[in-house]
Amino acid sequence: MQVIDKEKKVSRRGLLGAGGASLVAMTVMPTGMIVGADSAWAAMAKAIKPDSFATLVQMARDIYPHDKVADKYYAMVIEGLDEAAGKSDADRTLLEDGVAELNKAAAAGRDRSYLQVGWEAERVEILKGMESSGFFQKVRGSLVTGIYNNQTLWPLFGYEGASGSQGGYIKRGFDDIAWLDRV
Repeated sequence: MQVIDKEKKVSRRGLLGAGGASLVAMTVMPTGMIVGADSAWAAMAKAIKPDSFATLVQMARDIYPHDKVADKYYAMVIEGLDEAAGKSDADRTLLEDGVAELNKAAAAGRDRSYLQVGWEAERVEILKGMESSGFFQKVRGSLVTGIYNNQTLWPLFGYEGASGSQGGYIKRGFDDIAWLDRV
């Protein structure tokens, strides 16, 4: 089994360099560009509103929360939904109306948007109220394949890929469950 060093190492030089690069990027960034809170991802909303895109990324993280998965992977899934919305008015309407409903549910008793709800538990309660909607199911379905079929993320989940070409699971430790503590 592959051992992955998950400890982030940040040097003062790296931090200053990233801060300077972020400042330059913010001055030349085109309208419609969405940058994640941790600056780990940047995406261009093409068919849906930038606020809707950012809301969908937060929703994606709340549906399938993995602390070790960077926001950029969730944003990649939302980019796929955005691309589909550019080709279909029905998809764009579904996403925009769904985000509007999400914000409406968040505003009830809180007077803020879904993105402004600070506690994950509160956002999850909002999502539970719309689990059966077509909007929720579309986003959730895209996430299942977008996150768990992404081979880049497999090591984070302890999955080493198909074993048939390597003699099968019996020869590769089929009973090794050390990966359980990673998720």
